Amino acid sequence: MATRNNGLIALLAGAAVGLGLGILFAPDKGSKTREKIKDGFDDLKDEVKTKFNEMEEEAKEKVSKSKDELKETVDELISKSSYKAEEAISFLEEKLAELKSQNAKLQK
Repeated sequence: MATRNNGLIALLAGAAVGLGLGILFAPDKGSKTREKIKDGFDDLKDEVKTKFNEMEEEAKEKVSKSKDELKETVDELISKSSYKAEEAISFLEEKLAELKSQNAKLQK
């Protein structure tokens, strides 16, 4: 994400330098130059908005993917836990039956 921020900063800096050089070497009248500056800022604003929207969508996708992966992991753990619990219950039932049998023999 830091790389993208650096790219965005570089883009903004480059646009500002280009705009400044364009103003310095502009052969047009002041009104035309101001119109070009306004258009340049509008274009820059649109580029920044587009980049921001792209980064926002990417972040949303990553969060959604993380949620889905977490849900799958939890479901898998619950399933495995349930299976292990069944094994433990079966084992304990067998041992209980053995103890009852041994106890019955001792009671006679």
